[in-house]
Amino acid sequence: MNKEFQLHPEQASTFAGQVDLLYFFVIAVSVFFMALICVLVYSFSVKYRRKTPDQMAETQAHENLLLEITWSAIPFALMMIMFGWGTYLFFKVYQVPDGAMSYYVVGKQWMWHIQHPTGQREINELHVPVNTPIKLTMASEDVIHSFFIPAFRVKNDVIPGRYTTMTFEATKTGTFHLFCAEYCGTEHSRMVGSVVSMEPEDYQRWLSGGISDETPEQTGAKLFSQLNCATCHSDQPGARGPSLNGKFGAEETLSSGDKVVVDEAYIRESILNPRTKIVAGYQSIMPMYQGQVTETQIFNLISYIKTLQATQGAK
Repeated sequence: MNKEFQLHPEQASTFAGQVDLLYFFVIAVSVFFMALICVLVYSFSVKYRRKTPDQMAETQAHENLLLEITWSAIPFALMMIMFGWGTYLFFKVYQVPDGAMSYYVVGKQWMWHIQHPTGQREINELHVPVNTPIKLTMASEDVIHSFFIPAFRVKNDVIPGRYTTMTFEATKTGTFHLFCAEYCGTEHSRMVGSVVSMEPEDYQRWLSGGISDETPEQTGAKLFSQLNCATCHSDQPGARGPSLNGKFGAEETLSSGDKVVVDEAYIRESILNPRTKIVAGYQSIMPMYQGQVTETQIFNLISYIKTLQATQGAK
C-alpha cells in the first residue's frame, strides 16, 4: 500500500492514542450493532414471513420483561461509557499542565501569526520542542477561525473578542499539517501551515538562529511606556487608576460590588473597553484602545503585566 495513503493521520502527541482509542471504540460498537440489527431483521423477515397467501398473523402478544430490560440497559451502559470516557478526555485535553511553554497565536484572514515565549515570530509555522507541554493562547482579529493539528488530535476555535487556549505535547519529531477548520472566507482553503516538532537541542539551535530583538515582556514594557499607562496605573497615593503590580491572578472588586479575577481576558477587555468593568474607587477616565492596538500588542502588554509582581513587588 502507498505509504502516503493513510486512513487517519499518524499519532504524534500524548493525546493522539487516547483519542483514537475512544474513536475506534465508538466505531466498533456502532458497526457491531448495525450488523446485529441487519442480521436480526433479515432472520426475522425470513423466519416469520407469510408462508401461504391466506396465512394470518398471530394476535397473541408475548411479553418478556427481562428481554426488554436487557435491550434497554445494554445500549444505555454503552452510551454512558462513551460519555464518561469522552468527558474525561475532554477535560484532560483542555487542562493546561504546569510548566507549559506559552505561545501566542493570532488568526486573521488568511494566516496564522505565532509568537514564541522568547519573542520569535512566525507566519503559518510553529516550531516546538518534542516531549514538552505547550500552551497556546489564541485570538482572532476578524472572524472565527479554528486551529487544528490532525496528527496531535487537537483543535479549538479562535474567536474574535475573547481568548481561547489549547495545549498539547508532541511525542515525535517531524513536520505536521496545520489547518484552519472553520470556514473563514474566500481564501479559507489557503489558511494552512505546519507544526515542526524538534528535539530540544535542535529547537534551541533554531531559536538562536531566529530574529528576536526582544521578548514579549520587553516589547510590552515599551508599549506600556509609549501608551503612558504608568501615568495612571501606579502605586502612588491619588493615582487615577488601580495599580497593576502583583494583580495578575488576584481578585479585583468592581464598582458594582462584583469580584473579577485579573486574567488575560479581563486585561484585554480593560484595554479595549475599560468602561465595561470599573474598579471600585476609581472613575471611568481611561480611553478606549479599540482599533489602536493589535492583538499581538495586547498579548505583549499582558506578558509585561504578568511580570510586574516579580519586578516591582506591588502591594
